[in-house]
Amino acid sequence: MKAILDERQRAHDPKMFMANGTMSPNPEQPRRIEVLSEAAKAAGCSFETPTDHGLGPIAALHSPEYLVFLETIHTRWSRIEGASDEVIPNIHPDSRTACYPRSAVGQAGFHQADTSCPIAAGTWTSAYWSAQTALSAADAVLAGERSVYALSRPPGHHAFADLAGGFCFLNNSGIAAEALLKAGLRPAILDVDVHHGNGTQGIFYQRRDVLTVSLHADPARFYPFFWGHAEERGAGEGLGYNLNLPLPRGTNDADYLTALDTALARVRAFGADVVVVALGLDAHENDPFKGFRVTTPGFARIAAAIAGLGLPAVIVQEGGYLQDDLGPNLTSFLSGYQDA
Repeated sequence: MKAILDERQRAHDPKMFMANGTMSPNPEQPRRIEVLSEAAKAAGCSFETPTDHGLGPIAALHSPEYLVFLETIHTRWSRIEGASDEVIPNIHPDSRTACYPRSAVGQAGFHQADTSCPIAAGTWTSAYWSAQTALSAADAVLAGERSVYALSRPPGHHAFADLAGGFCFLNNSGIAAEALLKAGLRPAILDVDVHHGNGTQGIFYQRRDVLTVSLHADPARFYPFFWGHAEERGAGEGLGYNLNLPLPRGTNDADYLTALDTALARVRAFGADVVVVALGLDAHENDPFKGFRVTTPGFARIAAAIAGLGLPAVIVQEGGYLQDDLGPNLTSFLSGYQDA
């Protein structure tokens, strides 16, 4: 399988992560690149560097106001006396229609949904090349590859059109899907991360040209809490083009695969001719977030089921955090996909 990776994704090296009121080391570390790239090679992947597509395909989904913020906010933040090394919001508007402030502090609150997406000096560079990685994987599929793995880091599925969150800044899977759509294909995004892809849902929620499907831990008691419920089916022209399959904490391989059958049936009903797989490996039983109990062999079974669609696939890396089984989980998934 062809794979895409840009080493500039290492520049984002976040230190801070607040959860439950406690500041902890951020789990979205550059070392994920080493672990995941070696695991992909173990599955027979051959890596290439991405092409620079410029800002156009990114701006097709993300507002120019937001892109200016991402590119400049760390420099502006650094001018504040006593400011932290990383941009972390301490205030948020009560609605997304609130006045747009001139202050760097106010803009951070407007464009960052939570405290798990700190912005440092290298964040924009890494996010930009993470998106270019996904775009180049889409290019390879358009050129005839049946499946391509995009090692995109930082991940993207929690990023809305003008809002970062959950370790994510640019919505890599959505950007790839939009590029495939503009090339004349009919894409479906299938999100198998343990967390709901709320940014992806938000971007496409009122559209009918891209199907969004997400399997994830029930947000009633799991991040991102406010999105990902089964009742969220789309709006306006997009009604019926968003499917959420929230599953109980501790879901195992068998129950996950049963829900996946429902997801795949919706992709077929949409008439998709290409699938973007938002691949989270954090559904594993030993992942630090402890949402599901999917096993390492279970990832091969998940991959084989998705491959059974018989569609070209852009496989974009989302979550999955440092633990002993992270690499084997990716090797299992990519091997299972190729062997199906």
